[in-house]
Amino acid sequence: MYATVESDCIGCGSCEAVCPEIFRMNDDGLAEAYVNPVPSELEEKAKEAADMCPVDVIILE
Repeated sequence: MYATVESDCIGCGSCEAVCPEIFRMNDDGLAEAYVNPVPSELEEKAKEAADMCPVDVIILE
């Protein structure tokens, strides 16, 4: 599984709060997926982070 954050991110930080092993806030204050591919043991946390995104910009493939 690969994680990406689309450019419409609003920088709320919920993904980083749920799954800091995969998501972090960059210098612009927006989220980014900095670990790819997502390790299998973190897939459920990554899915939870995507579900928590208020603007649905986390893509898991």
